Amino acid sequence: MRITVFGATGGVGRELVGQGLAAGHEVTAVVRDPARLTVTGDALRVVRADLTVPGEVRSAVAGQDAVLSALGPRTRKDAGITAPLTAAVLAAMADEGVRRLLVVSATPLGTPPPGEPRLDRMMKAVVDRVFKANYDDLREMEKALAASGADWTAVRPPRLLDGPVTGAYRRAIGGNPPSARAIRRADVAHAMLAAITDPETVRRPVGIAD
Repeated sequence: MRITVFGATGGVGRELVGQGLAAGHEVTAVVRDPARLTVTGDALRVVRADLTVPGEVRSAVAGQDAVLSALGPRTRKDAGITAPLTAAVLAAMADEGVRRLLVVSATPLGTPPPGEPRLDRMMKAVVDRVFKANYDDLREMEKALAASGADWTAVRPPRLLDGPVTGAYRRAIGGNPPSARAIRRADVAHAMLAAITDPETVRRPVGIAD
């Protein structure tokens, strides 16, 4: 399968590239600075692109089977970049006739499952206030996904951790797993790659957690 990864030099993005190559995919990694991408492979194409330039984004997605986006702010000061960058990707995909898109969102956008412990609800309320600008940005991104013609999936992880992939995580299509508190970046990438060909996840959010 031919896949494009946006945000390829971030924690989840690097995992998407590496695991995608290991799974036998042909991977196009879209970066601003190729020197920051340490993953290598014979089936890897590295593309330097400015996402504010439509032609460069179109070139990165043309002829691909799926697009995976790990775009997001590196710091809290960057809050607000995800929705407009994702809109640029959606526009390029529409122009090129590419339909499958999987993006990283966040657990707080999901509805808590029935019986969620009070502590978890309280923690969610605190996190929502502290990172309000980030989550407002992601809500705008998900609104754009819903209004698009893309076959999208928004993967919603909680707090991200480092560590190797385990493949042992919980998943809830359309909601969140109970007490969703943390997950490894590598497992987020694993879940996104696994969902590419899963029809149950198309045009749905998917909550994941350890």
